[in-house]
Order: sequence, then C-alpha cells, then structure tokens
Amino acid sequence: MAASFRSLTIQTQSPRFSIRGAFAEDIPGILECLSAAFERYRDSYTPGAFLDTILTYETLRERLEHMQVFAALSPEGQIVGTIACNLVSPKEGHIRGMAVLPALQGNGLATQLLDHAQSELRRAGCARITLDTTEPLLRAIHFYEKHGFRRSGRIIDFLGMPLIEYEKTLRLNRPTPITTPSGS
Repeated sequence: MAASFRSLTIQTQSPRFSIRGAFAEDIPGILECLSAAFERYRDSYTPGAFLDTILTYETLRERLEHMQVFAALSPEGQIVGTIACNLVSPKEGHIRGMAVLPALQGNGLATQLLDHAQSELRRAGCARITLDTTEPLLRAIHFYEKHGFRRSGRIIDFLGMPLIEYEKTLRLNRPTPITTPSGS
C-alpha cells in the first residue's frame, strides 16, 4: 500500500511549472519523459537496467500503487518532469525515478522536484533519505552531491551494472516552544 502524502503544488520561476501527485492518466506522459531523459544513456546500460529505468506501462502503474509519484507540468499541461518517493521504514524514505525532459534540464526544475520529494518525506517523519544511481549518470551524481547526498558505501548489482546508493540525513522540523514574557 502506498504511503499517504499531502500533495503540494510548487511554482518555479520563469517558466512556471506545477508539481502535483501523478494519476493513472499521467502514465503515457511520464513514460515519455523518462524515455527522453534517459535515451542518451541507453548504450551505457544493460538492456534490463535500461528498461527498469524508463519503465513500461505496467511497471509504472505498479509504482503508482506503491510509491508517491509526482509529475511536473508545463503551463500547457505537458509532463516535463517526474520523481517518486516512498517510506521504506518509519524514519527512512527512498527516492527514485527522477527525470526532466532534456530541453528543460538546467533550469532548476530538477531542484524543485527533489525539494518536493524531500519535503514530502520530511513531513512523513523521515530522518534519512536514500536514492540509487548508476555510474553513467555523472551529471545526476554531481546534482545529488550538490544537494547534500553522499555515497553510503552500498553498491549492488542492478541487472548487470553497479547501482550506487546515496544517502542524506534530514533535519526534522522541530516545533518551536512557545514562551511567554516573564510576569505574565
């Protein structure tokens, strides 16, 4: 069963994109986004790892059932980015499947997507977030490191290629104690 998250809409600066929870109707647009974002890496992946990265209709439908999937939309309603997250334990969340259309990479949308997923996990009580990436995705690795993720030291086989785990510790928002002026 998917974790229950509140869905926020975040507006980025020019051009404006909105980020919202994805629906089954979004599957074709998310698949197009994933395919476009990862196509240039196809030859660096094993066939199985590539298919697991860009997903199929069925695997994305399953992800929608088990993870909170978000879609970034252009003002015209086109899906231009995506990210997914879920709880793996009461205090740990996991992010996967982040993609931005190639023509829009470098404009801050990836940061907005990552911030959105992290905010959702923080609200769910996560103190630690993990994500996995592969060696060919150097730009993504630099992006994650820039945003506070560090290698955990865990590397597993991902359908014939190394999958590198990154982790980040979140600072949980602690309630501020209410104080009253002395003499009240």
